Amino acid sequence: MNPALKTFPTTKFIGKNLSFTYADYRAFKLWSSFMPQRKDIQNIIGSELYNIQINPENFDFQPNTTFTKWAAVDVSSFDFIPDGMETFEINEGLYAVFNYKGDQSNAASFFNFIYTEWLPSSEYKLDNRPQFEILEEKYKNNDPNSEEEIWIPVKLRNR
Repeated sequence: MNPALKTFPTTKFIGKNLSFTYADYRAFKLWSSFMPQRKDIQNIIGSELYNIQINPENFDFQPNTTFTKWAAVDVSSFDFIPDGMETFEINEGLYAVFNYKGDQSNAASFFNFIYTEWLPSSEYKLDNRPQFEILEEKYKNNDPNSEEEIWIPVKLRNR
């Protein structure tokens, strides 16, 4: 399984964020808080939802290491920010883009493959920038036919 290598442009987001660990995974709480309010966001560019993860530098993927997760949409401006929402920006950068198909039961093993098999055997290394999933119209929560794109920040090893 080889990813596509794509440059993600600098993009503005409005959404909500929550910090937690894999041992205390609360993404459902985050998305349950975000979804009822997403209709209040103005200047939305597309219909995609972004599940963004910001890892601390030298993230070790251990069960009790804290990271921040965002539930967000991309916007053209920060002119209006609904109550309870915040802004975030991802700067342009290179990403390895994987297509994931299936429900969430195999997601952990899919990410494990990316980080423990594909990445070490590639000419790239993990870059300390946000990773994210783009949830488009083919995404259906916990459906075996669901599809999403997983964007992993990378840079060439010799840099």
